[in-house]
Amino acid sequence: QVQLVESGGGLVQPGGSLMISCVGSGYAFKNYGMGWYRQGPGDERELVARINRYGSTEYSDSAKGRFTISRDNGKNTVYLQLNNLKYEDTAVYRCNLGMSLSEYWGQGTQVTVSS
Repeated sequence: QVQLVESGGGLVQPGGSLMISCVGSGYAFKNYGMGWYRQGPGDERELVARINRYGSTEYSDSAKGRFTISRDNGKNTVYLQLNNLKYEDTAVYRCNLGMSLSEYWGQGTQVTVSS
């Protein structure tokens, strides 16, 4: 069965950086796009970035210039590099299978930006 497992979240100061990861299993990882979503306290879920099977990327306006999505098909892993983090980036970050929202989610990893 499909499994997505995120890791790498934590507490970081404003302006800091973090890399979060999502390992996929139970499907042909290289054949699918992947998306990163987040939901902060009291906020609706939003798409942060996604990457298609060929490595083409898309970003939300809030992520452009600060975040980078990438993938390593040999490791069945999609990454999200978070740079210049702001308080408002505090959220649970979850990966999702596909370029369109699917039923397949990881459990999430908490990113907290605080001084």
